[in-house]
Amino acid sequence: MDPALDLTLERLIRAPRTSVWKAWTDPALLARWWTPAPTRTRVDVLDARPGGGFVTSMSEDGRAFTPHTDAVFIAVEEGSRLVFTNAIDSTWRPAAPAPVPMTAQVTLRDHPEGTEYLVLVRHGTPADRAHHHELGFFDGWGSVTDALTRLAEGQVTR
Repeated sequence: MDPALDLTLERLIRAPRTSVWKAWTDPALLARWWTPAPTRTRVDVLDARPGGGFVTSMSEDGRAFTPHTDAVFIAVEEGSRLVFTNAIDSTWRPAAPAPVPMTAQVTLRDHPEGTEYLVLVRHGTPADRAHHHELGFFDGWGSVTDALTRLAEGQVTR
């Protein structure tokens, strides 16, 4: 972790790793938490394997959707780690994504009370990291992680 380039988020989710993993890899479940409420998510592609696409759209009204994520999975370790980047789109073309190019690593580890959830978002420049932080990284990723937590712990979301 490089504090000049990276942002991190950690949580304890009181649910088994299998539940958290399923919330990340089942399109119907990902759609329930991937964007901050009240925004709706449509999962267009979720191919959780190295080289697989990760494409989502979002909507304020549930009818008109706009692009949200167009990324590719770099590494997938069943039940424990997902790494994806939006610097390469789902068709393997170089991308210049808004608001910032990034590579995100999600790590799930067993914990006596459930799952240790770790997110590491890497940026190419200190300016990109600062911009992502200023845009509300902790509020945005924090709110969707809260929704993921409620879902994995069996509470109702959306």
